[in-house]
Amino acid sequence: MSEGYFKHESAFVEEGTEIGEGTNIWHYAHVREKAKLGENCNIGKDVYVDTEVEIGNNVKIQNGVSVYQGVKVGDNVFLGPHMTFTNDVYPRAEGEWNVEKTFVEDGVSIGAHATILSGITLGKYCMVGAGAVVTKDVPEHTLVTESSCGERFRLFLR
Repeated sequence: MSEGYFKHESAFVEEGTEIGEGTNIWHYAHVREKAKLGENCNIGKDVYVDTEVEIGNNVKIQNGVSVYQGVKVGDNVFLGPHMTFTNDVYPRAEGEWNVEKTFVEDGVSIGAHATILSGITLGKYCMVGAGAVVTKDVPEHTLVTESSCGERFRLFLR
């Protein structure tokens, strides 16, 4: 662990993590061993960063987000309040666990309470609207949302 970051007294950062200069880790956050957090990140209240997760520079993770093993987050990413990543396509309490890789490329923004299923790639600068459930890769510069009637929309942001 480097000493060039801030950790609130209630946060728990396990041994064997890499945390970049200028990163802030707030109330009740938990960062597991072998996790890598870049420079100038903001890790909000009640955030969980699992083992072997990689988070780039200038990433803002809002309150209540869990970033599970298998997720890699690029630079300048925004993870909205209580959004969710999954990491196993067929989770079971018993038997084999198959962690699927999920990639969040640079500049992505994910809205509050969105769910990102495992094995997905979110392309550079795409936006995921609040409450959306992402089941497929999202191309660069695309906005994906879900309306109140369950219709999905895709707009290109170029």
